[in-house]
Amino acid sequence: MNKHFLGDTAILLGRSLRHIARSPDTIITTAIMPIAFMLLFVYVFGGAIETGSDSYVNYLLPGILIITIASGISYTAFRLFLDMQGGIFERFQSMPIARSSVLWAHVLTSLVANLISLVVVVLVALLMGFRSGAGVTGWLAVAGILLLFTLALTWIAVIPGLTAKSVDGASAFSYPLIFLPFVSSAFVPTQSMPGPVRAFAEHQPVTSIVNAIRDLFARQPIGTDIWIALAWCVGILVLAYLFAITTYRRRIS
Repeated sequence: MNKHFLGDTAILLGRSLRHIARSPDTIITTAIMPIAFMLLFVYVFGGAIETGSDSYVNYLLPGILIITIASGISYTAFRLFLDMQGGIFERFQSMPIARSSVLWAHVLTSLVANLISLVVVVLVALLMGFRSGAGVTGWLAVAGILLLFTLALTWIAVIPGLTAKSVDGASAFSYPLIFLPFVSSAFVPTQSMPGPVRAFAEHQPVTSIVNAIRDLFARQPIGTDIWIALAWCVGILVLAYLFAITTYRRRIS
């Protein structure tokens, strides 16, 4: 690793964060859709959905946080695509900086931007009546799972950001990720689903992640869900990172 990697990454991270600061509509847009879903499901559908929970917003919030991350990472692919098309990467390659720092700056920018969006969504949920019995350890565990999931999806976003042929192609990959929570335990218990749909819902990553976060918020025994969730996040992260780094090296070689 280049000895200047950390310093170079910090400088490029500052550049990316300044771009976001000049365009706050990025974070606002990222948070608006999940908040709209939350308002719709709580105040329109919530009374007709039986979850066994005292408050539907408490049941719903973990899934909304996943949707927030999935919608937010599309901007990572978008920003990366614009830098590739604008020749920024070629310009940086002519400078004495660590080659991987350009990529890592985009990844860390995604983490920061998504963290802000998640905080906004949680604040709105609190205004809507969300309450948690979790202590500091529980909240830290939730934050850790969400950050790990964000990192995994961000490295997936890097791939279309490097390979897409158009702006729409760079961000369209996130649509299936946004849809995935709807076929999980995020909005309704999986027991209410027909057989094949239930089998898929119970064996896809969102369900285990949502269940683990929900139990942490409620201060309930977590069981195996948290380990399954962590296994999914780490597995996706490793595969996406390896594929993204390979793609990046091919593009800049």
